Amino acid sequence: MSAAGMDFQPELPVLGLSVAVFSSLLNGSTFVLQKKGILRARTRGVSYLTDLIWWIGTVTMALGQIGNFLAYTAAPAVLVTPLGALGIPFGSVLASYVLKEKLNFLGKLGCLLSCVGSIILIIHSPKSENITSRAEFEEKLSNPVFLGYLCFVLLMLTLLIFWLSPAYGKKNIMVYIGVCSLLGTFTVPCTKGIGLFAQDAFTKNPSSSNSTYLFLCLLAVLGCSILIQFRYINKALEDYDSCIFSAIYYVTFTTIVLVATAILFQEWTKVGAIDFLAMLCGFTTVSTGVILIQMFKEFNISFRELSKTPEKKE
Repeated sequence: MSAAGMDFQPELPVLGLSVAVFSSLLNGSTFVLQKKGILRARTRGVSYLTDLIWWIGTVTMALGQIGNFLAYTAAPAVLVTPLGALGIPFGSVLASYVLKEKLNFLGKLGCLLSCVGSIILIIHSPKSENITSRAEFEEKLSNPVFLGYLCFVLLMLTLLIFWLSPAYGKKNIMVYIGVCSLLGTFTVPCTKGIGLFAQDAFTKNPSSSNSTYLFLCLLAVLGCSILIQFRYINKALEDYDSCIFSAIYYVTFTTIVLVATAILFQEWTKVGAIDFLAMLCGFTTVSTGVILIQMFKEFNISFRELSKTPEKKE
């Protein structure tokens, strides 16, 4: 490897890290703004499509998706995806002002744990990409194990969308979350592929026609996945609390995406045993923080109350 190549590689994760942090903050505000718009529209008895705040949340979501696209093309998915945890504490603080939701002592502790867990994930994540060319991506995309996994995901999506969603969507939040999370199996690999094929898709070399075809296919799949996610996110926000949804959605989406990228890109082969355990601890810390932020927010708990010593009964 040339000296220039060695100097260039370390810069890519830094770029991806910066964009991922920015997009996670945008995504953290998306659910809050859209929920606020839905509540405002429901109060006036009109569709949320007519509410300005809902549209601001939608534009924020679009900007966050663009940021995710840039981040996934510049850094390993195993690094970018867990950084979405930074959007949870940001969204919680924003919800405490916009939606007047409580953020008690356990919630603040959860914000701290989410940030600490994210830092652990950043430090111990893979330092380089395995996929660097179009040929490598095509080879991994045709892997029978990954194709089998895609068939399983498509079967689950079919069951969730056409059977479970109409019957149980309004009764169980995991139905809508399952649809949105499983679609991450397509959005992240498509984002990676588009970044690799974009350069060759519009050149005049002999393989450009094949690159253009694959580029357009990946773009179509990505577009459909984002639109379906967008629909079911809003269906969930109509029926469930935004913070509860965002917390469970983050953990489920991150887990499924990490499984999909581990099968397709095999980024975990770059991680040693110590780094793997550290990343597992980091993800557990983030998940614990998310649970503390959202699941116990209705409890009136403050640091002053926790520091009180119980009176002894004689």
